[in-house]
Amino acid sequence: MDPRRAEDGAPRIEIVRLCSDALAAIAAGDLPTAEERSPIPLSECFVGPDWRSVWTRRRDQIVADPASADWITGAIWDLERHLTVGRAGYHGPPDEHGMVEVGYAVDPAFRRRGYARAAFVSLLAQAAVEPFVTVVRATVSPDNEASRNLILQYGFTHVGEQWDDEDGLELIYEVPA
Repeated sequence: MDPRRAEDGAPRIEIVRLCSDALAAIAAGDLPTAEERSPIPLSECFVGPDWRSVWTRRRDQIVADPASADWITGAIWDLERHLTVGRAGYHGPPDEHGMVEVGYAVDPAFRRRGYARAAFVSLLAQAAVEPFVTVVRATVSPDNEASRNLILQYGFTHVGEQWDDEDGLELIYEVPA
């Protein structure tokens, strides 16, 4: 067995929250400053065009609501390799119905190694112990078979669809927390 993996074979990860200063630097595309303000090293993927809008939204979110900082997207940190491999978290604190929406993405250089699953399982476990969370939501592009297959393995059911101005059509899946 690979010593860098948990008993179930998944990589051992932690979702590390980033402060607003680090988020601001990432949103500005300033990796050196972001790394100065981050508790862990970050990769180029964090400041790339595909991810910067997420960090801009999350920065604005915690400026408007500092309490949301404990809920929003953080960095996926491989505990054994001491390496940042992606991002994961919720879109925000639970809404008035107790719903949280998960989001995750793995740096293309580290895909197909179990990081998305490890982050997803971590988010589900956190939601399960939070007293105000009753439902976990995941939205997936219809052509993202890998994510759809992952969430379906954890009991998510299709409850609708929505249009996202950035991502286009998304299928909505939910599971009780």
